[in-house]
Amino acid sequence: QVQLVESGGGLVQAGGSLRLSCAASAFSVYAMGWFRRAPGKEREFVATFKWSDGSTYYGASVKGRFTISRDNTKNTVYLQMNSLTPENTAVYYCAGTSGLSGSLTYWYTYAYWGQGTQVTVSS
Repeated sequence: QVQLVESGGGLVQAGGSLRLSCAASAFSVYAMGWFRRAPGKEREFVATFKWSDGSTYYGASVKGRFTISRDNTKNTVYLQMNSLTPENTAVYYCAGTSGLSGSLTYWYTYAYWGQGTQVTVSS
């Protein structure tokens, strides 16, 4: 059974930074990434890392402030979040897929999910 375990969430002041980590049990990774859900809002794509060629993709609202990276020896993906604002407050979910059944920016492409980690940005 594939398990994704997130860590690194917490409370930070606006303008601060956080680094999220997601460690996956062994599976053949095609891509691993992050989505988030803010209260009262739809699940939103944040970023993803394509294992085969190292391509990265970002949601428009985080591009330039967030950076996704990986340690492929550990099946681990990281999300460095800088210049955080209260609008970034959400539960952040790690997601993984072994293949490509749709766009990597859509949540239904991913078969594996973590339990979520809360990120709260205070003003």
